[in-house]
Amino acid sequence: MGRQFNPKGPWRNHMKHRMTMLAVAALIASGPAFAQQSQPTTQTQPNQPAPTIHQREQNQQNRIANGMDSGQLTAGESKNLESREANINREVKDDRAGDNGKLTQQERQQINKQQNNLSHSIYQDKHNAAQAHYGNSEVGQRQQRQQERIANGIRNGTMTAGQAARDENKEQGINEQVRADRAGNGGKLTGQEKAQVNKEQNQMSRKIYNQKHGK
Repeated sequence: MGRQFNPKGPWRNHMKHRMTMLAVAALIASGPAFAQQSQPTTQTQPNQPAPTIHQREQNQQNRIANGMDSGQLTAGESKNLESREANINREVKDDRAGDNGKLTQQERQQINKQQNNLSHSIYQDKHNAAQAHYGNSEVGQRQQRQQERIANGIRNGTMTAGQAARDENKEQGINEQVRADRAGNGGKLTGQEKAQVNKEQNQMSRKIYNQKHGK
């Protein structure tokens, strides 16, 4: 009588072992892909749309206001920057008025170039050696408070770039007057000089208030 085939014999054990090894190999091979799928995605979001002209203007204004608050921008520097901002705004307004509220591609490119130049100037002015120093005197503290009030008006939009430029021009004049008076009197101000500066600062204070409240 011939030898019968035993399905539970060594051949089946060999096949089970081989299948097990193949399964393990497949699991190992798929491990990186599985791990990658199970981890949270870290891919960056698609590129955001380019900021609009208005958004860039607001960003520039915030940077100028921050520089004024920190003392990185002097009144003279912020005056010049705000004057350029006002000119850009005026150009945009005129361009839109001439084309039913829209800007041509060429006009957009020109405005973008000017905004890039202004952005570079803001950075340069905030990182140069010129700094605003007010000191602890009554006059110095008022100078600093005026700058902070103008900066807040620039930041929250209650003051236009043109208004800020004119105010900073006046502040620059007062600051130069104070420096000249101190230089001529051993670093101090006489009673008459203090009274004059205080009068000018009061006038500026009222002007800032009226501008920020639409008066």
